[in-house]
Amino acid sequence: MLVLTRKLGESITIDDNIKIVVVQIKGKQVRLGINAPKETKIHREEVYKAIQDQNVEASKSDLGDIDKLSHELHKK
Repeated sequence: MLVLTRKLGESITIDDNIKIVVVQIKGKQVRLGINAPKETKIHREEVYKAIQDQNVEASKSDLGDIDKLSHELHKK
């Protein structure tokens, strides 16, 4: 892990297209601004983990359930 020290208003650049700026420091919280291409997915870690957990659960779905759902959707 790379650890960098930045002050308010300073930034970090990743590759040529992602820039992270320290926008505000308030007590133990740091507010970051992120400039990145629209196609770059950016999530807080707890949201990212929830998405990953949901993907794992979805991959465990029974194919019979998916076929049943598909059949029901086509009936309408």
